[in-house]
Parts: sequence; C-alpha cells; structure tokens
Amino acid sequence: MDFSIASILLLDGVTNGAIYALLAMATVLVFAVTRVIYIPQGEYVAFAALTVGMMQLGQVPGTVWFLLAMAVVVAVLDAVDGVRGRQGMRRIALQALRTLAWPVAVSLLTLWLAPQRPSLLVQALLTLALVTPFGSLIYRLAYQSLADASVLVLLIVSVGVHFALTGLGLLFFGAEGFRNPGFWDERFSLGALSLSGQTLIIFAATAALIVGLWLFFERSLAGKALRATAVNRLGARLMGISSNGAGRLSFTMAAFIGALSGLLIGPTTTIFYDSGFLIGLKGFVAAVFAGLASYPAALAGAMIVGVLEAFSSFWASAFKEVIVFTFILPVLLWRSWRDPHIEEE
Repeated sequence: MDFSIASILLLDGVTNGAIYALLAMATVLVFAVTRVIYIPQGEYVAFAALTVGMMQLGQVPGTVWFLLAMAVVVAVLDAVDGVRGRQGMRRIALQALRTLAWPVAVSLLTLWLAPQRPSLLVQALLTLALVTPFGSLIYRLAYQSLADASVLVLLIVSVGVHFALTGLGLLFFGAEGFRNPGFWDERFSLGALSLSGQTLIIFAATAALIVGLWLFFERSLAGKALRATAVNRLGARLMGISSNGAGRLSFTMAAFIGALSGLLIGPTTTIFYDSGFLIGLKGFVAAVFAGLASYPAALAGAMIVGVLEAFSSFWASAFKEVIVFTFILPVLLWRSWRDPHIEEE
C-alpha cells in the first residue's frame, strides 16, 4: 500500500459511495413518508441495467411485459374496489385509463424503438420511462392497503416484495448478466489517478439529483406535502394531504432514483437479475447510519460505506461484504445509546 494505490482505492470508494448515496436517500425518503423500510430498492438498479443491456442487443426488454402485467393487475384491483365502493362506471373507467395510459404508451414506444438499436441516450431515457412507474404500481399492490400497519409488518411485506421481484426478474430477464457501455469514454489523468468520463458522470448526476431533491422539497408544493407527511401523517391528512398520494409519489421518486443508479452503475460492473439486492443493501446501511431520517447523514454514510468497501477489497477481498455489513453494528449500538427506545403505541 502506497499513496498511489490509496488514491486509486479512495477514488473507487467515493465513486461507489455516490451510487450508494442515491439509494440511501431513496430509502430515507420512502421511510420518512410511509414508514416502509424498503428492501427492494436495489431491484430497480438491476431492472434498469438489464433493460439497457437487452436494448443494446436489439431485443425488447422484459421490463415491457413486466410493466404491462403489473399495470393490468393494478387496473383490475382498482376496478374491483370501485365496484365494491359503488362508484360509477365512468369513474372506474377513468381510473383504469390513468393507470394504463403511461405503461401502454411507453411500452409501445419501446416495442418500436428497441429493435432499431437507438442511441445510448435514447435507451437510457426509455429505461427511466419504463422503470419509474414500477414505484407507484408496487405501492398500490403491496403497501397501500397496509398504510397504517406497524413498521414490523411493513418490513415483512418488503422482504416478500423483494423475493417476488427477484423471482419475476429471473422470469422476465433471464439469468444472463450485462455490462453496459459507458456514457463517456474519455479518460483524464490527475497525478497517479486516472479519471474516466463515466466516473465524472456519476459525480455530476449524484450532485444534480441532490440539488434537485433539495429544490423539490424546499420550493415545490408536492415536496412540502411530502415533508409534512413525513413529520406528521395524521396532521397532513387533516390538512387535506392524501397519504396514499404521498406514498405513491415517494415510491415513484425512489424508483426513478433506483433506475438512474442502474444506468450509472451498469457500465462499471456486470449486473444480473439478483445483483440489486447487495447494492441496495449497502445503500440501506448508509441510510441506517443516518437513522433513516437525515439526507446529509445518508450521504456521509454512503461515502464511508464506499471507501470501506474499496479498502476492504484490497486488504481482505474475500471478506469485504462482511466488513461492510458489520459496519452497521457499531452504528446501531451508538444510536441505541443516543436515542433510548420508546415503545410504539
């Protein structure tokens, strides 16, 4: 170990930490608004990377059929609820149209463009358009009816959703892995360091998303509604803020962040249908460092996790995952001493 090796490892750790920061902030966002510890956050990463990989081969990605299937199931559930609630047929039809319009439109566009092998930028935009709707659909299928359940019940549901998405990912994408081309192939030398264009894009995208989230929560009405729901769900309801609407929006934002993370990490490693679990779990460790409450602390925790992983891969590569996940233990002990446990009512 010398300075040049340490610099390379530090750069690698900060690069991975930027990806983990995105996932950690998504986890904090979902938990703050809905109290859901969202284990399947990493599945969006895998779905996005695999979608681009299949389009690179000129194939229609399995995301299309997966999205359409989920949209149809949600439309049927909404129609059943509408009939039970004695809503008019016009209202039921409008709800079904709202549910199906975007998935059908983006799926048809993908069916037309994918065999033509469009540019990487177009493939990335299609991927974001395909993966982002999964957030609201999953919330409607798995969480909306349990919105007032305990955190433990919601955690158990999250574990079930993770296993379901992993199995369906194998069904729709297959067992083959993909490593996607980078968005920028230039390389820059900075002393002993060699910066790739993809690394700079990761840093820029992470910074832009952090600034965008800050502006969203500080300047927009929807962002302030999410903040109000995070602070006091009952108070937000009394002020006319829909808890279901806040839940759908937070899950949609989490899906978008996960899809963006998949686009960024796809060129740096080979992604399989089940690769998202470990990636998302490292983001979860960073979120726990923040107490599932603070976005700046989640960013700091993600950088620590990324750097710890990079140096662990040098000193003890066989145990790097163990070392990273063991990092959560002292954090939990520190938080238990700092914030005494109070029983939920």
